[in-house]
Amino acid sequence: WKDDIKIDQEAVAGYVGGEFAPNAGAHSGRDWGKFDIQKEVVDLCPTGCMAMDGKTLKIDNRECTRCMHCINVMPRALRIGDERGVSMFLGAKAPILDGAQMGSLIVPFIEAEPPYTKIKEEVIEPLWDWWMEEGKNRERIGELMKRQGFQKLLEATNIKPVPQHVQEPRSNPYIFWKEEEVTGGWQRDINEFRKYHQR
Repeated sequence: WKDDIKIDQEAVAGYVGGEFAPNAGAHSGRDWGKFDIQKEVVDLCPTGCMAMDGKTLKIDNRECTRCMHCINVMPRALRIGDERGVSMFLGAKAPILDGAQMGSLIVPFIEAEPPYTKIKEEVIEPLWDWWMEEGKNRERIGELMKRQGFQKLLEATNIKPVPQHVQEPRSNPYIFWKEEEVTGGWQRDINEFRKYHQR
């Protein structure tokens, strides 16, 4: 989903008060003690976008990464939003020696409404065209993406680069400037450069 998480504050109070079992009762095999929303939900949010303001649960939806931990713990109190769609990954494989490997996220969110024209025309067909044009004989599309690079995939398919494409900061850059995009081109005075970038 793309919009805000729906919050039922009365149900939140029900979880805090012990009226509802957390995790829909999945861990009811033994006594875990009283439900602590701060410890079991708020503190476990990976982006820290949740807070309890008195008896009210607050969520900063701009910071939410949609991990769904809070929704899994309190399914009666929290629901996904109404603007729903799919995320699309590319290049997953399961080689015998390396084991299963997840694909790369190419589209973080796209609406999925029948007859799925937007997905077909904006994602699938540009990928097919690029693969047919650039792929080697018997080469999978994930292997083509790895060989030519993620930046080339984005350029060929007109998919806009977004922060979700970056796996780790500064370790897999996917945007490189071309000479015509840099004012003055590549010609630089090396001594001027060394003033700011000492070896």
